[in-house]
Amino acid sequence: MIGASGFGREVLDVVDALVAAGTRPGLRLVGVVDDAPSAENLARLARRGAAYLGTLEDWLGRDDGSAYVVGIGDPGVRGRVVTRCDEAGRPALTLVHPTATAGFGVRHGAGTVVCAGVQVSTEVVLGRHVHLNPNATVGHDSVLGDLVSVNPGAIVSGACVIGDGSLIGAGSVVLQQRRVGAGAVVGAAACVTRDVAPGATVRGVPAR
Repeated sequence: MIGASGFGREVLDVVDALVAAGTRPGLRLVGVVDDAPSAENLARLARRGAAYLGTLEDWLGRDDGSAYVVGIGDPGVRGRVVTRCDEAGRPALTLVHPTATAGFGVRHGAGTVVCAGVQVSTEVVLGRHVHLNPNATVGHDSVLGDLVSVNPGAIVSGACVIGDGSLIGAGSVVLQQRRVGAGAVVGAAACVTRDVAPGATVRGVPAR
């Protein structure tokens, strides 16, 4: 697992839940990789018995055949890590918490993480390395591009298109059939009532 900070440790919770549920035979945490973990986060890893494996390059230098998942919330940083792992030929692991629900025909891209309490409706497409944080909701027929983050409690309504590398802030709402461009940021508790341009940051109700 790559990333020892907050979301990274939430990903460890997903791993623990899957192991406890017995739905992913053979799933085992090898350890956690982070280029600059704080002393506090190292102590948090130690408390839960998660081994610290060193930097990303330290891990890539190991020939252990392990797959990876990135627990870094920032889509830009996550993208750079994914690129390096892809260059090294490491396989990405997809993790879906046992309490998450999914409708018919949902497709998960490699490296996607779906946390506890997430609801994904019918015919949703999730790109590579998408993060759906706890209690997020994604409505029917929506398409989320690669490296999208939907933060806790956010709602993406039906038939939306969320561009690569976008971040949908905690508690925000994207109304039905709206488009959020690549690299855009929707602020916490915002309500998106019209399309958001690529790279834009919008806040408020309605989001501007």
